[in-house]
Amino acid sequence: MAHTIHVDVVSAESSIFEGEAEFVTLPGEEGELGIYPQHTPLLTRIKPGAVRIKLAGRDEEEFVFVAGGILEVQPNRVTVLADTAIRGHDLDEAKASAAQKAAEEAMANAKSDIDFALAQSEFAIMAAQIAALRKFRDRK
Repeated sequence: MAHTIHVDVVSAESSIFEGEAEFVTLPGEEGELGIYPQHTPLLTRIKPGAVRIKLAGRDEEEFVFVAGGILEVQPNRVTVLADTAIRGHDLDEAKASAAQKAAEEAMANAKSDIDFALAQSEFAIMAAQIAALRKFRDRK
């Protein structure tokens, strides 16, 4: 069996994924990160986007959308502490598009800089979710 790394993806609501993987990719603040077994320890923030987990000894990948959070990497363990995490097969493009449209309207009607910033953040998360969903759907 190939050398593996243990991966945990958790959100405030639940554990989304726990298992062995050959590698993990996810959106870091400074760009896409690729994590393999024996990676140098790392602690960083992650952006909204797709976490791809290449399952150990299998051809398939697990796919999870995260709305941001923290990544901790140790040589034999990856932990993703996500603000929100949704399994790829649970994503709903129609819901995400509606939420993105609502955020766009909220930005247009914002009465303060704080309201605008909150709506802008929600808009960015929904745009990332839609992009991740399309990427997941195209892989199948």
